[in-house]
Amino acid sequence: MASKGGGGEEEGYKLVFAVSLLLFSLPALWKLKTHPSPPFAVLCRGSIVGVCYGRNADDLPTPDKAVDLIQQHNIKYARIYDANIQVLKAFANTGIELMIGISNSDLLPFSQFQSNADTWLKNNILPYYPATKITYITVGAEVTEAPSNESALVVPAMHNILTSLKKLGLHKKIKVSTTHSLGVLSRSFPPSAGAFSSKHAFFLKPLLEFLADNQSPFMIDIYPYYAFRDSPNNVSLDYALFQSSSEVIDPNTGLLYTNMFDAQIDALYFALMALNFRTIKVMVTETGWPSKGSPKETAATPDNAQIYNANLIRHVVNDTGTPAKPGEAVDTYIFSLFNENRKPGLESERNWGLFYPDQTSVYNLDFSGRGAVAGMPSPSTNGSASGFNGATKTWCIASSNATQLDLQNAVDWACGTGNVDCSPIQPSQPCFQPDNLASHASYAFNVYYQQNGATDIACTFGGTGIRVDKDPSYDNCLYMTAGSNKTGAGNTTAMTSSSSKTSSSSPSLSRKWAYSLIIAILLRLLC
Repeated sequence: MASKGGGGEEEGYKLVFAVSLLLFSLPALWKLKTHPSPPFAVLCRGSIVGVCYGRNADDLPTPDKAVDLIQQHNIKYARIYDANIQVLKAFANTGIELMIGISNSDLLPFSQFQSNADTWLKNNILPYYPATKITYITVGAEVTEAPSNESALVVPAMHNILTSLKKLGLHKKIKVSTTHSLGVLSRSFPPSAGAFSSKHAFFLKPLLEFLADNQSPFMIDIYPYYAFRDSPNNVSLDYALFQSSSEVIDPNTGLLYTNMFDAQIDALYFALMALNFRTIKVMVTETGWPSKGSPKETAATPDNAQIYNANLIRHVVNDTGTPAKPGEAVDTYIFSLFNENRKPGLESERNWGLFYPDQTSVYNLDFSGRGAVAGMPSPSTNGSASGFNGATKTWCIASSNATQLDLQNAVDWACGTGNVDCSPIQPSQPCFQPDNLASHASYAFNVYYQQNGATDIACTFGGTGIRVDKDPSYDNCLYMTAGSNKTGAGNTTAMTSSSSKTSSSSPSLSRKWAYSLIIAILLRLLC
């Protein structure tokens, strides 16, 4: 159960000291904020989420309208796959940081002659920079997957582009890299066994040396959707959608994984470490989930696409990092802005978009990761028992058939990785009584369930959760419903708690919150 006091007087002194230190430090902190030095700029740098703006379609809006749409949704980062003049002009003076691409078909001339790189930069970058805020140039895309063998051309072309940037003094403002599919690895499970394919060794060694020397990221395209679609017996849908209430254990490291996204990124980090490249950061340049597919692609639905991308954004912007790299920024770009009707292949290939070509949403998505849950309607204003999509309200509670161990594991997950605010089930809070695991689990399960679309998947918890249509609220303990921000504290929003750890030796929740608040204020002042 929740913590039961201990060490109050000592903790009180610590709290007073911490607050005093904060107040004493305010003038100096304000100076740092108004006259920041580089170390603090690094400290405040968090993970970003951008969007890929592909244009392989014949029915898309004009670039200026597409950029307006990006701005309307407060998206600050975008990736394009070429250096189209109209697109570059459309992004001018928007403040949106832009990643631009050099296609595989252009690798040969760029790799052969420095003059080609110089001319391209002069004609395609300089006329629009810095009004158009270009921050990355990708030289080739997933070359190891291309039918023609162009791998040997990538690094020479990257060197020539970098040399051109150096001539203009832009090499520290615009980073050069190239993108890869996960196929560049020969092994990705367990993550600690991650290894690059030996058939790409001739290409990877000079590439990794280039990235390390120039502090450029290793860019990877990650698609848990394909892992589930192609191996549904080995990969659960919940695991692919960031919805799993159970954990996959890496037997070599003991690290616990609750989603495939983290596992695939860590496999890449372990592959880099195996070659002694420990300073290279990983950037996810494509990921997403299709909203429609062929008859055999049953997981390609708007609901699953919304769940994946909403959970992805929340996971990234919270700077959770991965089990092997906790707290490490993982900049991520969602594929893609629009459905693209000219892409070949299965039906899903043409339905990765967040928006239809007419600029209406395929499903709702909050790019901040901190607002209302994506796709959640506003609470009913007439008090009727209608919930998500107008259906009867439902709640998620603990199953009476669940074991205590399974319940505890599920609660720990919900209040930790699941990002549930579990403060109302702490001592002296509205939902602490009755002080038993089933009651506390029910509250935590329901918050997660409502915050994640009130879907069947969001109430699994490894078989320990069940849906009910009777409101479990009691006394002052109010159970959240779809679209509501109410918590067990009545009409106030409870303080965020990252865990439901129940050790009796831990300080009380109020003290934990106070310390967290102090740290948050310090970081806010610095940032």
